[in-house]
Amino acid sequence: MTDGALFDESVGRDPRGDTWTVPELSAHLARLLAGALPDDVWIEGQIRNLNRSANGHVYFQLAEPCPAGQQPKTQLAVTLLAPERMLVNAQIKRAGGGVRMEDGIEVRIQGRVRWYGPRGVLQIRMHGIDPAYTLGRLQADKDRTLAALATEGLLDRNGRLRVPLVPLRIGLVTSIGTAAHADVMSELTASGIGFTVRSVDARTQGADAAASITRALTILDRDGVDVVLLVRGGGARTDLAAFDTELMARAIAGLSVPVFTGIGHEVDRSIADEVAHTTHKTPTAAAAAIVNRVRAFLGDVDDRAAAIQRAVHRSLRVAGSRLDDRTGRVARSGGRALDRQQTALDLAGERTTRAARRALDAAAAGLEAPARAVGDRGRRATARAERHLDATAARIRAHDPQLALARGWSITTTDDGRLVRHLADAPPGTTLVTRVADGRVVSTVIDPPDPPQEPAP
Repeated sequence: MTDGALFDESVGRDPRGDTWTVPELSAHLARLLAGALPDDVWIEGQIRNLNRSANGHVYFQLAEPCPAGQQPKTQLAVTLLAPERMLVNAQIKRAGGGVRMEDGIEVRIQGRVRWYGPRGVLQIRMHGIDPAYTLGRLQADKDRTLAALATEGLLDRNGRLRVPLVPLRIGLVTSIGTAAHADVMSELTASGIGFTVRSVDARTQGADAAASITRALTILDRDGVDVVLLVRGGGARTDLAAFDTELMARAIAGLSVPVFTGIGHEVDRSIADEVAHTTHKTPTAAAAAIVNRVRAFLGDVDDRAAAIQRAVHRSLRVAGSRLDDRTGRVARSGGRALDRQQTALDLAGERTTRAARRALDAAAAGLEAPARAVGDRGRRATARAERHLDATAARIRAHDPQLALARGWSITTTDDGRLVRHLADAPPGTTLVTRVADGRVVSTVIDPPDPPQEPAP
């Protein structure tokens, strides 16, 4: 076919004029593309808007590479039908299975450029892939990022942080509900240790996974946890691409909390592993490391407590032995001292008794004459006192009112007991009580007698 024939607009056209019908133009474009690009082409670009249909077909846009969130200037529609998809999967498997087609992954694919009339689009009918290209791009990006981090001193910044002696407040970053999340929670719960787990859900695969994980790390850094577990289960090399991004690496390096990673399989090692405080092969291993650290502390406490107990027991035995020895020595020396003191006391007692007897005898002899003199003076004083008492008693009896009453005297008082000595003490109307020898006479003053007249001279 010549160029003239290829672009001859008269081919397949309605001879009625210059107007195309839609089928005519669509068929013409299909023939043009088939003629211009009859063979397979290799195209490299970044996967965008990938969609897997229920019937096994895969559709996506192959765009020029650009950061996530930016709209590419150029992109092509790609269709991978179910039969060709099986061939592509076989190619990936033969290359080690390190590539999975996802948004954001850069690929080099093989296909044919075709015009798809029913939708009116130009598309690539994919039927092959170059896994080495994708893995090479990933490795090149990884090497470039590691070199930049090393230059800035960020590779070991998180590793220099001190892990708390007993890390019990655990921050967990993963996709909640996945096997990785379940494995970590099972390991921590089965330990029987009272961990407090703060789980923050994050996407761990796809174009926006790095940003999602970075946000989760920032949240846990503010929450004041003791250590962060960043985990994800295994997968293809491209599934773990988010953990090789510079965004996530800088986020881990800038954290004030130690980060323990458990990402992928045992053979996988991401940039996140390089920047983290401690890396482990699997999510379970990362959780087990925390458990073992706490158990080691508890075991060390138990060992030290047992060592202290043993040392105390040894000290008590030695002290008890020394005490028994000293007690024996003290008892023996004390017994001897007590015997000596008892003998001395017995002798002193005998001397004291003899001296006391002599002193008593001397005192008794010295007191005999004073005692006789005191006895004589006492008897004379007693006789004088008895005579004085007798005289006093006689005088008292002589003044006894009852004796005066018996001799004919009387005593007059008012009814309230005031003694009547003068006429003024008994005004008219006063009730008088007169005591005589054998009773009382009650009377009332009517008119006092005239006062006695003094005799005429």
